[in-house]
Amino acid sequence: MTPIQAQSLPAIIDGKDVIAQGKTGSGKTAAFGLGLLHHLNVKRFRVQALVLCPTRELADQVAKEIRKLARAIHNIKVLTLCGGTPTGPQIGSLEHGAHIIVGTPGRIEDHLRKGRLNLSELNTLVLDEADRMLEMGFEPALDLIFSLCPKQRQNLLFSATFPKQIMPITEHLMCDPLMVKVESTHDRSTISQHFYQLDENQQKMAGVRQLIMAHQPDSAVIFCNTKVETQAVADELLGYGFSCSALHGDLEQRERDQTLTCFANKSLNILIATDVAARGLDVDNLDMVINYQLAHDPEIHLHRIGRTGRAGSKGMACSFYTPKDAHKVIKLEAYLGQEIEPEDLPELPAGNTTIKKAAMVTLQIDGGKKQKLRPGDILGALTANKTINGDQIGKIQISAIWAYVAVKSEIANIALKTIADGKLKGRNFRVRKINL
Repeated sequence: MTPIQAQSLPAIIDGKDVIAQGKTGSGKTAAFGLGLLHHLNVKRFRVQALVLCPTRELADQVAKEIRKLARAIHNIKVLTLCGGTPTGPQIGSLEHGAHIIVGTPGRIEDHLRKGRLNLSELNTLVLDEADRMLEMGFEPALDLIFSLCPKQRQNLLFSATFPKQIMPITEHLMCDPLMVKVESTHDRSTISQHFYQLDENQQKMAGVRQLIMAHQPDSAVIFCNTKVETQAVADELLGYGFSCSALHGDLEQRERDQTLTCFANKSLNILIATDVAARGLDVDNLDMVINYQLAHDPEIHLHRIGRTGRAGSKGMACSFYTPKDAHKVIKLEAYLGQEIEPEDLPELPAGNTTIKKAAMVTLQIDGGKKQKLRPGDILGALTANKTINGDQIGKIQISAIWAYVAVKSEIANIALKTIADGKLKGRNFRVRKINL
């Protein structure tokens, strides 16, 4: 067990309220997931557990994890209810019933107000990433949800940080909770940190280009503090021909999904994101993090840079700050226990103007689980005529009505034609490249 699981799971199994603080990757989903499955009466086809998450991406990730944990238990229904997706299918699924609901506060509130969701038999309420839900302004929705839950229930609150705003919720919600705090298990020795003092936007924009050109990362996340700056940095880099995309709250859900899929598939090198948008980001082997602005909170800084240098691999974190950021620098120095010394930006070799292109291309197939498609069907179709090797195919993801497959850039057109002209499950499917 991870430390957070070892400290919280016995109390969760005993039915006690728990407040747990731990970073992404600490194993908290398994901790509350095993707990709520333990308390479930499978024969009773009613909503017995509700997990609230700040974003759809995180809700999807949590639901997926709970389904994995529940595989050995027959006939458990886990339903995801999130904004940004049509309500029609959700209404139909609710009519058929579910044991566990995972969703975002806004959409859960909507279903409750319209009488489509009944929480009268709820025994476990989980708030995952509670700090982010408050940051995103979900407090009114949360208040309504709490008021419609049974008074006798178990409350589990998990959070990466513990700001003062959470205290009123814990006092109102919890009954003699166990407090669990697990320090970051991330070994910062695998991350080399670099700080650059620059003037405002013009120097920062040039600095971003210089860092990427000098280090040529396969995958990098650039963190900005606002949606406006996120889009501005993305537009600037796109103008120079970099393989990048913005991720922020103003994007439609379909665009967010495609952006995250392409980044995870390595068919997009650089993601420019706000902290909230990057929650639930699940990417292996991230080479580099660039803080276009210092985070407002030192814990968020650690959370950002902790996305690189995982599993013993080396990572790089580069942070920009301006003379106006003196107060943030002082707080960060105290938190990190080190003095922050500004460096010069790396020199570019003379004549080096090569921009690294994405290694993969993502194809979208207009068919998914509802059409009984499986990863093996797609892999088999692509490799059947021996012109494409298995090692030229990357991640394959299947959702309800479409599938994504990553293929090496050099065979993208062959793969596209192979699927378009061939058959999957005995029928033709439309397929296209995702161009962000």
